Amino acid sequence: MEHPLMFLALIADLIGGPVSHLAHEYPQVLYSWLVMLVLIILGRLATAKISLVPRGLQNLFEYLIEMIENFQVSVMGEKGRPFFPLMATLIIYVFCCNVQGLIPGSFAPTSNLNTTASLAIVIFTLTHAAGLRRHGSHYIKHFLGPMPALAPLMFFIEIISHFSRLISLSLRLFGNVMGEDLVVLILFSLAGAYFVPLPMMFLGLLTGFLQAFIITLLAMIYITDALSEAH
Repeated sequence: MEHPLMFLALIADLIGGPVSHLAHEYPQVLYSWLVMLVLIILGRLATAKISLVPRGLQNLFEYLIEMIENFQVSVMGEKGRPFFPLMATLIIYVFCCNVQGLIPGSFAPTSNLNTTASLAIVIFTLTHAAGLRRHGSHYIKHFLGPMPALAPLMFFIEIISHFSRLISLSLRLFGNVMGEDLVVLILFSLAGAYFVPLPMMFLGLLTGFLQAFIITLLAMIYITDALSEAH
């Protein structure tokens, strides 16, 4: 969902050429880069002067990372620690992408299906890569069910179930974020001068976090299931 006037598109038009084409045809890419740039700068500022007594951005980032790590361990156990960089990046990146659409003149990359589908593909691929790495060829048992007689049927059902995760992860995040952006945009166009959109924008902050939390939680559950022994 695009705002009528996007500030990066205006800047890109001044530059012209491929940059202008990218801003208008693939805004999700440009605004994803913006989110990544902001997070990189904040991370650099937070670690520029590390101190034993954290203050400012260092304190904020340490608290955030510790909170995400504790939550991940509670869901995945100790065996999930190697996946912490991905989980922390996923929840922070998705949240920032979600709430970026609430800024007038900006755009939420997660309101574009290409962005959410790419995240779903990463989660899907890593899930099965982790399962294969841990179990080797025995990972196939996850798809065969508990009874050998039903193995062919269960294999077919499990394959459909696993591929349906791609659709579920993609459409859930895309639909919710696009819907929020659309409502905010309509309210701005109808009564923006009277601060009517503000309650919806505050609600958007909450739902933006919830959507980031849900996709990260699902990623943890899927990977934990792949790492566990098949029954």
